[in-house]
Amino acid sequence: MQGYELTEQEKMTLVPGAGITLAAVMAVLAIAITAVVVYRMFRSGSGSAKMPGGWQFTWK
Repeated sequence: MQGYELTEQEKMTLVPGAGITLAAVMAVLAIAITAVVVYRMFRSGSGSAKMPGGWQFTWK
């Protein structure tokens, strides 16, 4: 695969930052999901949760 140099007009149409934006959205989504799980754990009277890697939580 060979590359070629972009023209000035093509260079002006490039918009950087898509990777940073995607990472930020994914981080916010992960935090939101974790917050919901923790909230539901504390609001319920008793229960248990199993997570990948062998982690298991039980509360009464």
